[in-house]
Amino acid sequence: MIERSVIDRAIVDLGEPPFRGRQVYEALTRGLATDFAAMTTLPRRVREELALRLRPVSLEEVETRRSRRGDAQKTLFVTADGHPVEAVLMTHARRATVCVSSQVGCAVGCPFCASGRLGLRRDLTAEEMVDQVLAGARALRSTAKHVTNVVVMGMGEPFQNYDQTLRACRLLNDPDGFALGARAISVSTAGVVPGIERFAGEPLQLNLAVSLHAATDALRDTLVPLNRRYPLDALFAACESYVARTRRKLLFEYVVLAGVNDTAGQAAALAVRLRRPLYHLNLIAYNQSGARFARPARDALEAFRSRLTAGGVKCTVRRSPGDDIEAACGQLALRRSTGTAQ
Repeated sequence: MIERSVIDRAIVDLGEPPFRGRQVYEALTRGLATDFAAMTTLPRRVREELALRLRPVSLEEVETRRSRRGDAQKTLFVTADGHPVEAVLMTHARRATVCVSSQVGCAVGCPFCASGRLGLRRDLTAEEMVDQVLAGARALRSTAKHVTNVVVMGMGEPFQNYDQTLRACRLLNDPDGFALGARAISVSTAGVVPGIERFAGEPLQLNLAVSLHAATDALRDTLVPLNRRYPLDALFAACESYVARTRRKLLFEYVVLAGVNDTAGQAAALAVRLRRPLYHLNLIAYNQSGARFARPARDALEAFRSRLTAGGVKCTVRRSPGDDIEAACGQLALRRSTGTAQ
């Protein structure tokens, strides 16, 4: 993916009329082209010169793995400077969602998350985030589907790469480009309070999700180390301010760890925090990622959900497709199908 202004400058340098820039940009974002040679609306000389000056795709696809059920596929990419990154395409009856990574690895260090155990290698650029989505769109071309939603919930903490993440959202929303509706884009944070406060003032009507995972500071300090910097009172003050300012629903994500954060005490504390009109909680059963935690039994998960519902919490259990290919929530770890890490 190349930003429109970069394309336009190259077109000017070549002495071509400005409309050529629009043709190139549309070929990349709508035509899903991966090389200039395929842009046959351009003169051959222009295609050849652009190929010498610009790189149309910032990520190289290394490997794609598909789940047995066929509802998820995970692609391992490598950046121009050699860093691996993963994205997941999830398909449903009427939707196709790309789960985008915002960083290579993650600095937050949640012990139940495979990405967090990698540490942070570097931030991704907006172009690299958009290219994950365009790759998903290309994968859908042979079907009747198209990308309907994007969630920035893959590797990394988006609000620790705030400017590039928001620039990626604007590029995806650009009506002259990919033209994905802002309300079809969701950004997830582990609780970076200044990021939530800044996000509330963004003009785009993007969705916000907060990865919660515990309802008391004592437990959340161990599960989400970022909580030591932004404890729950500060986090929920930012959340309440966000809802008051935007009047948009706020999603909370909660990975359920058997015997750890699915107790009656945690359910009661969650009810106190989440019994609000525009709050909604998604429960996600822990997906095995090589950590010491265990997945809750189905009846235990249902009992936890029932306690929350009885306490006035709007709550659903969310299934994470792709666990058989390590593509589900918390499993992205830059491993090839051979099991080797990148």
